[in-house]
Amino acid sequence: MRRLLYAAGIGLLLSNAAAAQTPETANNPHRRINFDAGWKFHLGNDSTAANPAFNDRPWRSLDLPHDWSIEGDFNSNNSTGQQEGGLPAGIGWYRKTFKLPTTAKDKVYIDFDGVYRNSTVFLNGHPLGKRPNGYISFRYDLTPWLKKGADNVLAVKVDNAAQPNSRWYTGSGIYRHVWLEIQPAASVSIDQWGILASTASLTEEQARLHVATTLRAIQGGQAVTIQQRVYDAEGRQIATGTLPYTVNDTLSTVQQDLVLTGPKAWSPDHPYLYVLETRLLINTKLIDRQSTRIGLREFYFDNRQGFLLNSRHLKIKGVCLHHDLGALGAAVNTAAIRRQLLILKEMGCNAIRTSHNPPAPEFLDLCDEMGFLVMDEAFDMWQKKKNKYDYSLDFPQWHRRDLADQVLRDRNHPSVFIWSIGNEIREQFDKTGIALTKELTSIVRANDPTRPVTSAMTEPDTLENYIWQAGVLDVMGLNYHQQIYDEVLQKFPGHPFLATETTSAEETRGHYDMPSDSIRRWPTSARIPAVGVNRDYTVSAYDNVSAYWGSTHEETWRLAKRNPAVAGLFVWTGFDYLGEPTPYRWPARSSYFGIVDLAGFPKDSYYLYQSEWASKPVLHLFPHWNWRPGQTVDVWAYYSQASEVELFLNGKSLGVKRKEGDDLHVQWRIPFEPGVLKAVSRLHGKTVLEEEVHTAGAPARLQLVADRTTLHADGADLAYITIHILDANGHLVPNADTQLSVDITGEGTLAGMDNGYQADLESFRGTRHKAFNGLCLAIVRAKKNAGRITLRVSGTGLPPATIEITSL
Repeated sequence: MRRLLYAAGIGLLLSNAAAAQTPETANNPHRRINFDAGWKFHLGNDSTAANPAFNDRPWRSLDLPHDWSIEGDFNSNNSTGQQEGGLPAGIGWYRKTFKLPTTAKDKVYIDFDGVYRNSTVFLNGHPLGKRPNGYISFRYDLTPWLKKGADNVLAVKVDNAAQPNSRWYTGSGIYRHVWLEIQPAASVSIDQWGILASTASLTEEQARLHVATTLRAIQGGQAVTIQQRVYDAEGRQIATGTLPYTVNDTLSTVQQDLVLTGPKAWSPDHPYLYVLETRLLINTKLIDRQSTRIGLREFYFDNRQGFLLNSRHLKIKGVCLHHDLGALGAAVNTAAIRRQLLILKEMGCNAIRTSHNPPAPEFLDLCDEMGFLVMDEAFDMWQKKKNKYDYSLDFPQWHRRDLADQVLRDRNHPSVFIWSIGNEIREQFDKTGIALTKELTSIVRANDPTRPVTSAMTEPDTLENYIWQAGVLDVMGLNYHQQIYDEVLQKFPGHPFLATETTSAEETRGHYDMPSDSIRRWPTSARIPAVGVNRDYTVSAYDNVSAYWGSTHEETWRLAKRNPAVAGLFVWTGFDYLGEPTPYRWPARSSYFGIVDLAGFPKDSYYLYQSEWASKPVLHLFPHWNWRPGQTVDVWAYYSQASEVELFLNGKSLGVKRKEGDDLHVQWRIPFEPGVLKAVSRLHGKTVLEEEVHTAGAPARLQLVADRTTLHADGADLAYITIHILDANGHLVPNADTQLSVDITGEGTLAGMDNGYQADLESFRGTRHKAFNGLCLAIVRAKKNAGRITLRVSGTGLPPATIEITSL
């Protein structure tokens, strides 16, 4: 039996946020400043824009993060094409004029969390460098060209013109945060991403924390002292260590161990976080200081038992996520990411695969806090291209640095439990895959020896898979091929197995085609277009349609659930995403694969997973109850923590159903008559839950429901308002497509609107939008001044409705 044991602890946090949890925050010589505000932007190319004297006053003023593509109109003629959502790309320039109150001895760095793509950065006309990868974080030293106490001009060219360069929507621009780091120009400092904290051992009584600190020195021979302090979630110091050290190299790594008594382990159910404070002193003077969030956990993969975390078996119940945030595009927003994760947490999801590139730092911070395991993925291609202008063009020159930077940046997050070096890489079928796999894996291990490495592969034949033949992967990662799950121990003997991508089921929220018990593959193959597809670009939500390479949700989970050798799975996908709208051509512009639609409204399959993955009782009855008189309708129910469900129509029982064998739902086939459809779940004869679906009349009023009614007045915080189209009795009208218009007054703005329909070509940024199947979404962004925000929504033929939000 083969086991792979890993123990790691965790989390690079922005130093100002982490330091807030420690009692000693004053006099920190290492300052990190948010640099998002006050930029100028121009969509188009101007080769003179790097010149400090360039006149940018006519340019648009904005704050970062910013995605200019999402602001455009959907158009099939855009160079991005349907696969990238049909939104514009091109070239854009950003400029910022700033003055820093720094001393002559300060070192000043600028950190970009991500720019899509091909960014070139200039300070006062001097080129600082270029970074082609649109998902990687990078730093430049501003010090040599910075004017102390005078105006400085930073210019950034972003070139996303060469298309296509992706298989889904990417966004364009400086779409993640930007930071300034200011340090005293000391002879020694803690290197960027220079802390690695790992759990060397963990029991209920004691944990041993191993800390490796990388120091950067101007010259050798410097005597320093390194102090490590650990604080619990309440800010109490619980462990400390001091180590004198003489720095003899430009880069040197110092090893220290700390002991914590009565430790609290990190897990998805209990994501407990500590703060590690690293202090660097010379002759008792504080020279540098960094705060790092850590989580204590120990896990291993076993080829027969699957995955064990903190000595307990845990099935990885994961989803794949792209980085776009629906109507907000790629522009990073913490409130939007938190909303996605809350929706998934409520479903019972405990793991995320970042598809197929490094995520934003804020995403990992939230996964640490909220309790999600993360497969941190590096590349969608290596040397062999998937698109004409994709990263394969940059891979030979940049892959070593890009991968090392990703691992160094993310290696302290407790949520990150495995590295993926690639997704469906075409070198699987080429002998060059052996050498590249060995090289990439060695880069990961050189920078983080605490976690396993995998690759998400598509070739299940080990004799033809050259990535697998390299013999260096810790965990076998396979996409699809669910038909071999029961043979995995024979096909990949001695290796743990993880279903890195599964399902590709297609659904449109609130749309139902019958009969529901016939499985359809849309399309049926790579060469044959989808047969029987709908003229309105919808796909049935009964969970009976998938792409030919995949399977339905129930087909996949049924196989993974029963096999303990399958450590877990990642469903393609958690949310719909922009681009890749299989099985349709234009005007479809976003995916059908999500368990949740693009607006964040759950599809019915959401409740399948909730009934299987969550700890609470579930009863979900569907479809809606507006049909033609006498029409035969398939009625499904997902349920859990009950032994049976009884269905009633207008008070008359239509029978009791129980799941048999490996069933995951129960079904009735009945003629429609208007009224009330009611389901009652029971356990040992006692009612567990009840749910009703009513026949709705014509649209009569609007109901506005906000996920939050209090926001931070920071210019970024969001409230998501769901607009329900109701009849006179307060029932959702399931086929309403009412034209809506919104107006906002007070200290907020409209950030976007959406309805979740995959073929809707209305702009996300307009103030008018149609509902789809009774629902629409309005996203409100707080301004920087506190006060009241009023959202007023009117619909054709309906009285307006208002909702108020407070910004503090």
